[in-house]
Amino acid sequence: MITFDFHIPTKILFGAGKLNQLATEKLPGKKALIVISAGQSMHRFGYLKRVQTLLDQQNIQSVVFDKILPNPIKDHVMEGAQIARDNACDFIIGLGGGSSIDSAKSIAIMTVNPGDYWDYVHGGTGKGQPIKNGALPIVAITTTAGTGTEADPWTVISNGNEKIGYGDVSCTFPVLSVVDPELMVSVPPLLTAYQGFDAFFHAAEGYIANVANPISDLYALESIRLIARYLPIVVADGSDIEARGKVAWANTLSGLVESTSSCTSEHSLEHALSARNSDLAHGAGLIILSEAYFSHFSDKIPGRLKDMARAMGKDDFIEALTELQKKCGVHDLKLSDYGILESELPELALNARRTMGGLYQVDPVPLSDQDAEKILRNSFS
Repeated sequence: MITFDFHIPTKILFGAGKLNQLATEKLPGKKALIVISAGQSMHRFGYLKRVQTLLDQQNIQSVVFDKILPNPIKDHVMEGAQIARDNACDFIIGLGGGSSIDSAKSIAIMTVNPGDYWDYVHGGTGKGQPIKNGALPIVAITTTAGTGTEADPWTVISNGNEKIGYGDVSCTFPVLSVVDPELMVSVPPLLTAYQGFDAFFHAAEGYIANVANPISDLYALESIRLIARYLPIVVADGSDIEARGKVAWANTLSGLVESTSSCTSEHSLEHALSARNSDLAHGAGLIILSEAYFSHFSDKIPGRLKDMARAMGKDDFIEALTELQKKCGVHDLKLSDYGILESELPELALNARRTMGGLYQVDPVPLSDQDAEKILRNSFS
């Protein structure tokens, strides 16, 4: 008997030019904290100015918080929340990639709740306390196609060597998300590849997870199909707006997969790695792990891997995966490229379970610490 719950409370504005709809779309407040990265892309390409101008047309004020790192950290969540309180902001806008939108979600929590962000996080040294005051409304404006965070309630923040995914389905779904592929043409080829594979693995992990259901399966296979077909095109020609739109839709679908199914322990392992080295892009880390990770499950859930291979136009999933990586120029990545030592692998395997052990519970079959360490070793060089 099939049973599952389905609730996605986010309104999504999808398509080229949709950012302009902010001038007339009903927004959840009158003063926004706009959360962006510490880089210059939001300024250089005019995205921040465009958003502020569109808000001005609705007489909505804004304050900018621009310190977010590629692997966002707890200290910036706390700082952003303080700025939001000091300026009486009544909603939060995440503008940029997954790091900015994830940070916006976490800031939205801490603006209206006491204590430290890690008081609420589950896993590691997090205290797992309930969120009593909900969160400020969140608007997501994504300029990348990678995390799917515009369509899910999850946020990933680092605190020292702990990088943990967290969220509360009652309050951290964005109320509104804008997915405009015109904002993505500025992403360079290598980052486009990393981000596209991040979305790919959200879908692939969601498809093999033991909590997958008919709706998440539909989202996952279509996301996988679109990425396999269009990501190489976008990596080769980032100005191809049609292909950008296909990959953007695949990314949003991958977020819907995360909302209806779950990531698996591949994400736990990668978080341990990029917590160890913040220069390791999340998508790159997943690419490095992927061949060893999915090979581990290939004889345990052959039907699921066959389904994903067929969505990619192949008969063998590992073959299809490595071919896609080669087309996108990211097949030869390895852990040793990022200053990670082979002697550290046992502790990294343990850290993955200690900080994000919950994802191990949704693996298709149990993954032991020895299995996890073997996957890391097979990804090392």
